[in-house]
Amino acid sequence: MDLPTVLGPNEPRAIDMHAHQPTSEFLHDAGGQMMRDAADRFGADLETDTYENMRAEYREAGVGKAILLGWDAETNTGNPPVPNAYVAEVRDEFDDFFIGFGSVDPLKDDCVEEAVRCVEDLGLSGFKFQQIAQGFDPSDPEHEELWATIQDLGVPVVFHGGNSTLGACSPGGRGLKIKYGNPMLIDDVAAEYPDLQILIAHPAYPWEKEQLAICQQKGNVYMDLSGWMPRYIDDQVLHYAKTLLSDKVMFGTDYPMLEPEPWLEQFAELDFDEETQRKILWENAVDFLGLDE
Repeated sequence: MDLPTVLGPNEPRAIDMHAHQPTSEFLHDAGGQMMRDAADRFGADLETDTYENMRAEYREAGVGKAILLGWDAETNTGNPPVPNAYVAEVRDEFDDFFIGFGSVDPLKDDCVEEAVRCVEDLGLSGFKFQQIAQGFDPSDPEHEELWATIQDLGVPVVFHGGNSTLGACSPGGRGLKIKYGNPMLIDDVAAEYPDLQILIAHPAYPWEKEQLAICQQKGNVYMDLSGWMPRYIDDQVLHYAKTLLSDKVMFGTDYPMLEPEPWLEQFAELDFDEETQRKILWENAVDFLGLDE
């Protein structure tokens, strides 16, 4: 199979908006048993790899940059976080490739202070929240100070959208509650903090229609296509990505669970014209992240 026609071999330009560490810090420590459940259910492995190999794999697929996401769901899961300082260190070592996003646990008393530290001290470029793993409702008023602070910091946030494979088929799903992945909970945040740029990660199964409605109605909300191989993405999501939301949909993998080359090869099979391919694969991300092309 071939890669999308807009990805030339000599100038990797695509931007992956959703990548995790291929190392023990994420796969084993932070992921714990709930990550092993997901791997067992879907026939994946949790073998670790190096950042050098990750970058080489991406460059070969025509991807020039990736958002490296932090992770802190310690209060709800008991698992250690991927420390924000670690994300910043990896970003610094591979600053031509990684853009670092921090993570704060909204259930910790120091979450607001940690958010400020992430941006002002560590120079991270945004935040990632996984509401199901973290066990919180983003629309709850107790989180208002956190959203107001991040809005004032002027950086974007990524919220998880839809179901999660973490804890799949385990008793009680390891206590994880799918309801927190409903994008309607994010709509409240978008309405109340209009200067907060929000990216909903993944086609938000089983709430894809709600997600599309929010992205269409809220100028500060976007979505990515991570977590799903393209041939399994809902047809209505693909239709909107080609038409009404072509300026608001972005490429993402969910690495290392999904890898860039097979994802992009399947994307090339879809009938996206070259202008829309460029928007989804990097132009929308450049605008969202405020990058220089």
